[in-house]
Amino acid sequence: MNSGTILLLFVFVYFIGLLVISYFTSRNSDNQSFFIGNKKSKWWLVAFGMIGTSLSGVTFISVPGTVGKMTGSEYIYGGFEYYMMVIGFFIGYFIVAAILLPLYYKMNLTSIYTYLGKRFNVEAHKIGSIFFIISRAIGATARLYLVVNVLQIFLLEGLGVPFWVTALVLLLMVLLYTFEGGVKTIVITDTLQTSFMIISLIACIMYILSNLNLSAGEAYSILEQKNYTHFINFDPNSKTFFLKTIIGGIFITIAMTGLDQEMMQKNISVDNLKNSKKNMLTFAGTLLFVNLAFLFLGGLLYLFALQHGAEYGQINGETVTNIFGFKDSGGEIKNIMGDDLFPALSLQGHFPMIISVIFIIGLISALFPSADGALTAVTSSYCVDLLNLNEDRNKTEKEKNSSG
Repeated sequence: MNSGTILLLFVFVYFIGLLVISYFTSRNSDNQSFFIGNKKSKWWLVAFGMIGTSLSGVTFISVPGTVGKMTGSEYIYGGFEYYMMVIGFFIGYFIVAAILLPLYYKMNLTSIYTYLGKRFNVEAHKIGSIFFIISRAIGATARLYLVVNVLQIFLLEGLGVPFWVTALVLLLMVLLYTFEGGVKTIVITDTLQTSFMIISLIACIMYILSNLNLSAGEAYSILEQKNYTHFINFDPNSKTFFLKTIIGGIFITIAMTGLDQEMMQKNISVDNLKNSKKNMLTFAGTLLFVNLAFLFLGGLLYLFALQHGAEYGQINGETVTNIFGFKDSGGEIKNIMGDDLFPALSLQGHFPMIISVIFIIGLISALFPSADGALTAVTSSYCVDLLNLNEDRNKTEKEKNSSG
């Protein structure tokens, strides 16, 4: 049994575990279980599970790669500049908790776009929902594509599996375990998946530190000497000028969390406003540490690669800093900078099998919370906003009460 087959076997076992959880959590479910978990979700479970939803496969693969980045045709070290964006996210979550959450709870919303109908008119309500469905479909597709592409290039292509089969199977997996339970199920499964993603992050950091025979402090000192760890860009003309990045992070959070049905659906599934605010702020604080750990991992990946034979490319005898990787059999360097760095080291024999397994489980765990949350949120928005299913349910309950 080759390494690719072993990794796929672990993915299959992991998915079976999700199906078992889905079976038990979806029993006695109804529309309100699917839409808002009957407002019985534990705030600490939602906070932890939302880490996986917020980070997704993009963060799992791309954030470590941002330690080095491309600017036009030139490669430069981005260091930890991305962390200024994370600071902006953190401030944005406080704004969402202080302004938007109280509004959603006061109006007892199932879909946050119902507010547009009450504040303006039915047309605004419908258009808001339609724009969300379109944008979420595009966003979820992009995130799914990134992870599927990594699995395809580094794992399944060698086994002769077509790209469309990989994508279809992963979509069916997500559909199967979210079909019945909706929010009630994904609050639990997202918690499990976030756990695996963080375990994968920690395991990879610990392995690299052990392999390089360094402590975390020693590794950080080396990264600092190599200019991997600068946080703040003071150049106002730069795209990553720290004030631009922080302000951008604030507005991204307000738009993509506070005004997004997928992210808010789990928050409003908590039993009361006070606990929902606890969830939001705990989640925001945790993201500060998790993103910093991903950036630290990014620096360690470059150190590990350099220690094990990776090098920069050369043209006419001069080092070219936008090419970095290992030489193939023909003596050419295969570039693994950016998004390819983590998968290449994990799945091409540079890490031991156990770390490769942990990476794959972590990657799938980063994908599923984003995909299942998008599927549930789009379904809820379509049913509540466009088909008025929740409104029909409320009318039925009022009729029963009046007849009683």
